[in-house]
Amino acid sequence: MHVFTKYMARIVAMQVLLVNLAFADEDQPFWPQFHGPNGDNISTETGLLTQWPDGGPELVWKVEGIGEGFSSVSLADGLIYTAGSIDDSAVVTAINLDGQIEWQAKCGPTWTKSYPGTRSTPTVDNGRVYFESPLGDLVCLDAKTGELFWSKNLLEQFGGQNIKWALAESPIVDGGKLICCPFGSKGSVVALDKTTGETIWAAESVGDNAGYATPTIAEFATQRIVLAMSGKALVGVAIDSGRLLFRHEHLTRYDVNALKPVYFDGQVFISSGYKSGSEMVKLTATGSEISAEKVWESKAMDNHHGGVVRLDGYVYGADSARSWVCLDWKTGETMYSDRGVGKGALTYADGLLYTLSEDRGRVGLIKPTPTAHEMVSEFTIPAGGKGKSWAHPVVCGGRLYIRHGELLFAFDVKAVD
Repeated sequence: MHVFTKYMARIVAMQVLLVNLAFADEDQPFWPQFHGPNGDNISTETGLLTQWPDGGPELVWKVEGIGEGFSSVSLADGLIYTAGSIDDSAVVTAINLDGQIEWQAKCGPTWTKSYPGTRSTPTVDNGRVYFESPLGDLVCLDAKTGELFWSKNLLEQFGGQNIKWALAESPIVDGGKLICCPFGSKGSVVALDKTTGETIWAAESVGDNAGYATPTIAEFATQRIVLAMSGKALVGVAIDSGRLLFRHEHLTRYDVNALKPVYFDGQVFISSGYKSGSEMVKLTATGSEISAEKVWESKAMDNHHGGVVRLDGYVYGADSARSWVCLDWKTGETMYSDRGVGKGALTYADGLLYTLSEDRGRVGLIKPTPTAHEMVSEFTIPAGGKGKSWAHPVVCGGRLYIRHGELLFAFDVKAVD
């Protein structure tokens, strides 16, 4: 482990605003993991702009030098965390709210093949940062300094194999456990002691390689369950014991199950790209046993890896045909399909969807209704980033964070009092 400082050459933090008000401690932005505190991609922010000015919201700052990749951001205790590939290493970067890099930490070798760069988003918990590299190196870092507490390679320890486009899940914390999904011969889903990295339990192998999705924790029938996607199935594991509860097959081209499962009221929404489509899976409890069965399926939305949001009985997300789609949660009925800004990722805050195009840097502000894809405003992010804009956008602390390649942008989306 090697820790860089913000004084290293080639790291540039460009301030666009001369003055940037610091947040008071009690007002620190909090988005500690991929898809936020509850893992549902829904921000609790209020008082945001309901329409953007011509040219888009004001750019607060741009940070360069975070490396290649598709990692999103997490925020806690006055710092912003992301990751990228610098030279041949996977590197976690911590940035303060003024857009200055505080530290960078190498986390092992990185992915340099097809679509090079990192995928996983750092997870922040109780003064520590957890990050999984594309090659399976899992690290626990000091959130303030980047110093290493412990590390291990998940694929080596649990008999896993890397996948076609490299590991992409973000680890999640549940109490004292750190949950990861190597899908190896010695453990499909695993729980580690978040303090020491020691194995608490390892669920039995299901014979599949890993998928690309971050797991979801659900409460159903008095049990707490890890919902994870292998390359070929939705898998449920009891979080207290690591007991395998079910494996529900969901096949897709190239074994790309990348969507974080969406759970609500005993049902799980899953979706995959390459025309595989979406599926609603119902969980049924019989004593301590849980089974899973398909309720409906739809080819209208085949979400690649841009995520979806469930709102008021509807699911919003992009499909591989480069349109934005709304499905009825109960029936799977297609409510609409609209081009919008083009295929990409999304998030939700203060009554509106924020959509980001993967190719053109267009950002849309969308009123979420099942009747139409109503675009309130749109703008295009500044040029300079390379590759696809696959990092999911984040709205936190009155700002919209968008990552494109080695660049991280912060836009002011707070409404003026």
